[in-house]
Amino acid sequence: MPDSTSIHTLELLPVPAGYFERHPTGKPHVPTLEAYERMHKESIENPARFFGNWANKLLQWDVPFDSARLPELPVNDFKNGEIPSWFVGGKLNACYNAVDRHAMKTPDKVAIIWEPDNVNEAGKKITYGELLAQVCRFSQVLVKCGVKRGDTVAVYLPMIPEALVALLAIVRIGAVHSVVFAGFSSVSLGERINDSNSKLVITADAFSRGGRIVHTKAIVDEALQQAPQVAHVVVVERIGQTDSPITMVPGRDLYWHEETAKYNPYYPITSMNASDPLFLLYTSGSTGKPKGIQHLTAGYLLGVALALTCTFDFQPKTDVMFCAADIGWVMGHTFVMYAPLVLGGTTVVYEGTPNYPDCSRYWDIIDRHQVTHFSTAPTALRLLKLAGPSFIDGYKLSSLRILSCAGEPIAPEIWHWFNDTVGRGKCHLLDTYWATEAGSHLVVPFAGVTPTKAGSAGKGFFGIDLAVLDPRTGKEITELPARGALCIRSAWPLMTTGIYQDYARFKKTYLEDYPGFYVTGDGVYRDVDGYYWVLGRTDDVVNVSGHRLSTAEIESVLIQQDLVADTAVVGFPDELTGQAVAAYVVLRDVERLLNENAVKSELVQAIRKEIGPFAAPKLFLFVEELPKTRSGKLMRRILRKVLVGEEDQLGDISTLANENSVKGIIKAVKGRRSTGSKL
Repeated sequence: MPDSTSIHTLELLPVPAGYFERHPTGKPHVPTLEAYERMHKESIENPARFFGNWANKLLQWDVPFDSARLPELPVNDFKNGEIPSWFVGGKLNACYNAVDRHAMKTPDKVAIIWEPDNVNEAGKKITYGELLAQVCRFSQVLVKCGVKRGDTVAVYLPMIPEALVALLAIVRIGAVHSVVFAGFSSVSLGERINDSNSKLVITADAFSRGGRIVHTKAIVDEALQQAPQVAHVVVVERIGQTDSPITMVPGRDLYWHEETAKYNPYYPITSMNASDPLFLLYTSGSTGKPKGIQHLTAGYLLGVALALTCTFDFQPKTDVMFCAADIGWVMGHTFVMYAPLVLGGTTVVYEGTPNYPDCSRYWDIIDRHQVTHFSTAPTALRLLKLAGPSFIDGYKLSSLRILSCAGEPIAPEIWHWFNDTVGRGKCHLLDTYWATEAGSHLVVPFAGVTPTKAGSAGKGFFGIDLAVLDPRTGKEITELPARGALCIRSAWPLMTTGIYQDYARFKKTYLEDYPGFYVTGDGVYRDVDGYYWVLGRTDDVVNVSGHRLSTAEIESVLIQQDLVADTAVVGFPDELTGQAVAAYVVLRDVERLLNENAVKSELVQAIRKEIGPFAAPKLFLFVEELPKTRSGKLMRRILRKVLVGEEDQLGDISTLANENSVKGIIKAVKGRRSTGSKL
């Protein structure tokens, strides 16, 4: 993120010229900026009426709700850990809303477009009619295995159609799904299976990601050594014969295709209370066991449908959504599956990575399937920008109307590349701020409506009453500009209602630091125009001689330098200043290291100019690559621990896409120590 001075000089970028000419109806769901402001005000001041009206418009109810919100008005929502109830008395089913009602009206409409990792393997298009039959057959498999209403089922699958079928079948019979990213180690998987008390696991024999085989069934088998309560494992044959044949345990393990073939293509739904749990999704912090974030049926369904409808202006009759997120993360839950399907649209499910077999894969998918909405993470965008123009120049990308990014703050340089090179200046780019606990975005521009600023997530979504608090005093900062802790004043339908089996931890984590506010855990800068710039996790702040420095802010300056390909900034203990800044840097041209001092000087000068002298890193460590998970998340824990000499205490690193990067990190730090340099 730029420094405060340069933020104030950034002009508001209008909706691209010709945007409405390319709109399928010419009439966005939120027609003007004034309409957004009016609707946002109503969602805050009269949430019962606002969300009640939208719930009746977007969802189909088995039993209408008596009250959209109790208490009706937002008064001290978070005082003493109180959370209001939404859609009291209402009953509905998530699978019916996402599949059945569309299968009855438009059975031949494509629901899922599946793209495999291997470009030589044929993909699939699954219609709503076909999806309903597959879901119903697998629902009966679950019932046969003893899964009942309220039970939790663990899902450890790659991005294949069966992943969506499994989730829909689970909620069809009233059970709760707990998806674990198919990249977590057996230890992490077992921990999540046990915490959620899952008695059934759904997995694949193996799968390919970026051309590399991942043996998921073997990982599950190892995980179940610490989870003996699991009665059944259902296995999708994704790869078939490999160098490591799988082991099927008699009486416990079942093949998906053999079991589903036994059943008829229809099975009735289980009607659920609006407040019944829909799913668990585990998120881990820097310390403590993973948190099972719980989302409820009606609030989640309404929230995600409203998000895609109003902020992304999704037109389900014509639009195609391609969210390049894994189903193991909240973006995958929301924008790969639930939101597009609840609205009756078409969603792209992609098994692979952005750079396999080369860095043109996303652009090929977009052109072939005429994708209108494309969403990915800034990490992927940095990778694709670095690859150079040759991988994108030959693609039209003319179907695109909306671009979006989420997962981390985006540097203005990457924002402009995404906007200009991918969107060709004709798309509306939405930089969105999410949280697993929120279920969808909290801060976001509105498609076709909101003027944008490169690097800012914009303003609050419906029902999100944002506040900036002074982290030292806990008092709200009302003036503009403001920098502090990002908090929310009152509840909204989509927010999590707790951590599974640990409500005390939920209250302590989200409601107690600043009484009367929900705490996001992120720092923020609100500029003179009221736009929010997310600075990253508050534990990713370095305190140098009393200066609180956002690591994301320093990284943003570094990544804008031509010689930097990638970077990560962390803090480490310093005798003089308390903490000091260390910058891990991946250079575009390693030959520049022949004059390392000149490189350091250039980078320091850039930071001094953009932020100030106090923000200059005390230590530069030049490495070949940074440790990142397969979803593109930077594992900062490794960077910190190696700096303080705890390289033998790194913990589980099996989720890394590039485990060899750790060796490079350790080598760079030890190299500094061997020269006698103090860390």
